[in-house]
Amino acid sequence: MLYASLVETSHRALATPDIVIIGFYFALVFGIGMYFARRERTSEEYFLAGRNVGWFFIGASLFVSNISTEHFIGLSGSGASSGLAVGHFEWLACLILLILGWVFVPFYLRSNVFTMPEFLERRFNRQSAVYLAGISIIAYIFTKISVQLYAASVVLERVAGWSLWKTAVILVIATGAYTIAGGLAAVIYTDTVQTLILITGAVALTVIGLMRVGGLAHLRTMVPPDYFHMIKPVSDPNFPWTGIFFGAPILGIWYWCTDQVIVQRVLSARDEGHAKAGTIFAGFLKILPVFMLVLPGIIAFALFPEQVKKPDFAYPTLVLNLLPVGLVGLVMAALLAAVMGAMSSVFNSASTLATLDFYKKIRPQASERQLVNFGRIATGIMVLLGLLWVPFIHYISSQLYIYLQSVQAYISPPIAACFVLGILWPRLNGAGAISSLLAGFVLGATRFILELIDRAGVSHFTSSAVRWLIDMNFLHYAIFMFVICAIVLVGVSLMTPAPERKKLAGLTFATVDDKIETFAVGGPPMRKPAKETPAEHAINIAFSLLLLGTVIGLWIYFR
Repeated sequence: MLYASLVETSHRALATPDIVIIGFYFALVFGIGMYFARRERTSEEYFLAGRNVGWFFIGASLFVSNISTEHFIGLSGSGASSGLAVGHFEWLACLILLILGWVFVPFYLRSNVFTMPEFLERRFNRQSAVYLAGISIIAYIFTKISVQLYAASVVLERVAGWSLWKTAVILVIATGAYTIAGGLAAVIYTDTVQTLILITGAVALTVIGLMRVGGLAHLRTMVPPDYFHMIKPVSDPNFPWTGIFFGAPILGIWYWCTDQVIVQRVLSARDEGHAKAGTIFAGFLKILPVFMLVLPGIIAFALFPEQVKKPDFAYPTLVLNLLPVGLVGLVMAALLAAVMGAMSSVFNSASTLATLDFYKKIRPQASERQLVNFGRIATGIMVLLGLLWVPFIHYISSQLYIYLQSVQAYISPPIAACFVLGILWPRLNGAGAISSLLAGFVLGATRFILELIDRAGVSHFTSSAVRWLIDMNFLHYAIFMFVICAIVLVGVSLMTPAPERKKLAGLTFATVDDKIETFAVGGPPMRKPAKETPAEHAINIAFSLLLLGTVIGLWIYFR
């Protein structure tokens, strides 16, 4: 088998209570998924859940769409090898979610878009939309589907002895069944159940681990002192503070504010107030992974240093050595919930992009059945490509989560630049946007290819310029790319004609309240979501300030 050399042969046979718990999980998820599959009718219901979803379900879906098995493997692995510093990405996400809710939500909801490429097309041009849709699908292959399947297989093979490829195929089929049938509503409401299971299972393992090491205070004495200090020097190879606070937000804005998988949940909100509240709730949930995923990695390092020399084995090692019968099934259900929740979100969003941003443009008269069938085919191809990419993941980094973030760093800066500057300054135009996106693609692809060749040992580059390009921390490289892309966007826009104001209605700060009229894909005018009520606004402000204070307090404590 492909990864036999990486995984020890020892594992635990699942006891009857564990199998019953896992079976109950599958029955519950499929029951919810199939219930909503019977209710889906119009394109708006299928792709945006009828735009009637409340804040709790939006927040839970945002969380589980993000947290997958690569977080269980990657966050715990990085925790085992370097401590809490990897948690910066999680706590920064809390703040970026506030930006999504307070800055981007008004534009997305009032413009009545289905997809992020559609928003970019209205703001700039069709070429920019094609780029974003295409690069998003590529990103799903390289940083979502393949990584999720690989991480799930590593855990399940090490814990229960399930083979990598069989696990991947079963998970794909099981997740695809209710996702394709039920659309976004099935995904969101199953995500809520999966969030509760995921948190319960992960917290249970953390508590047992802390009890085993004698508490948090004693754990600090068992690991290097810097493991509990999150602020690292500029020279740190993985988490320099400059990269964390200036580079990581660029990745965060791309992922949390412009990626279809995430934003599609916000687009399903019944009004702006619920959309904002959903992002705030998700922000509070994003505080948890540091304690329920990174901390277990540190515990694994303290208790089983010989077994976690490969960081990816940190979390499975705890499951194998600490959990009694019954709790193994609960944690396994949590792992399955993580991967199935994240994959269902990717499948649904990928189908939306492929169907509405490509196929629907080519065949505007296509029937609903034809649209769904095309989405199935496109998703199947993506999954196949994701599976084929799995063997190459370990060439980039031994820490899976670092790989995930580094790949995102190569594609996110130009997209973040176009969205952020695009809503701030109406003068920017389509020529500037596509030039910026293509410039960013060249910079990112160059770095990615050179790094892959260098790490794989195919060729060792000696040129100082090439070594500077390869060896620069990926977060610093994201800053470099963002600056270059912003310069290109502004420069080309100023050298070409300004866009007409009437075409920017609802798409920039200066035109957010201009009158616009949009229509559902293949249907009548859509119901525009209601604005935030004064009561909702006050509550959202209060909880936003509480979230902000909590994150800042945690940073000060673990500085």
